[in-house]
Amino acid sequence: MTGSSAQQAPHAGAVRWWLIVVAALIAVMVLVGGATRLTESGLSIVEWKPVTGTLPPLNEAQWVQAFEGYKAIPQYRELNAGMSLSEFKTIFWWEWSHRLLGRVIGAVYLLPFLYFLWRGALSTELKRRLWLIFALGALQGAVGWWMVASGLSQRTEVSQYRLATHLVLALIILASIVWTLRRMSARSQPVVPMRLKLSAVALLALTFVQLYFGALVAGLRAGRVYNTWPEIDGAFIPSAARLWFEEPWWRNLFDNTLTVQFEHRMTAYALLVLAVLHAVDAVRSRAGTAVIGGAWWLVAAIVLQAVLGILTLLHQVPIDLALAHQAVAIVVLSLAVLQTERLVARRTEIDRQKLVMPLGQHG
Repeated sequence: MTGSSAQQAPHAGAVRWWLIVVAALIAVMVLVGGATRLTESGLSIVEWKPVTGTLPPLNEAQWVQAFEGYKAIPQYRELNAGMSLSEFKTIFWWEWSHRLLGRVIGAVYLLPFLYFLWRGALSTELKRRLWLIFALGALQGAVGWWMVASGLSQRTEVSQYRLATHLVLALIILASIVWTLRRMSARSQPVVPMRLKLSAVALLALTFVQLYFGALVAGLRAGRVYNTWPEIDGAFIPSAARLWFEEPWWRNLFDNTLTVQFEHRMTAYALLVLAVLHAVDAVRSRAGTAVIGGAWWLVAAIVLQAVLGILTLLHQVPIDLALAHQAVAIVVLSLAVLQTERLVARRTEIDRQKLVMPLGQHG
């Protein structure tokens, strides 16, 4: 064992648990963000103060000042005119908790990271991955304010484009941590057909597309309309005139509530079909217990997610069902990441040695 490896080995377990805690906090953060969105609380704090904003209002005068700031934006004037200070405090606490949790995650990530760097506990590859995740986390803070700012002047809600960007970036960070945790575990590479690897990658990509569409549905409140299933707007496939009436045509994909909900439904069906085909292929290919089990667990999670989505739609988005739907989406993403990492090719230490073997020497 090299000196560097000897330094890293005693800390391997601590590094894993640290990343597990960070991943769990991000999952909670996503759910708190969902609750903030569902309670229309996201615009209750109209300033971005990364340091001093850690403290909430501490006396009545500060509460009144915060409330006056909220009264100046269109959401209050057009949707919540006449709201009492007590009602304002309710939505304020949701948004403050969401922002505070973001700061906590930053500290929980950065401080142990610096300690592990100081102790030499991280390999070069792992350091690169963790610095990238840190950079994405810093970007996420700026994207969060960019999202909130979209609803402070001319809109009564945040832009669905920015909301979707904010959510997907959070999930990319979560997926990166899950992937990194999986990479830290030394496991043999299963021998499987290339098509099985490709279908796993396709599942992961389609999962992100579906999550993006789900964020658009949330941003447009599209789940509160067309509350029937399997029909939508009176048919399984709505008329083209209703799906594509906005100009230019591509705006319908992001702004038309019918089109956005329809594409979210269709992508769910496609995701389920692809997951089942992937699982069946894993069985037929005799890909091993881990691969087959991972494939069927993914199918089960997608089925549960679809059922929760249908119930959420039929009941017009009650907060408990909506948050359960969002929580299982995190599970689906995590399982898709694990399955993809399990199957994608990775270079072993023996392969690296072959690459640097002197010319003329055959392996």
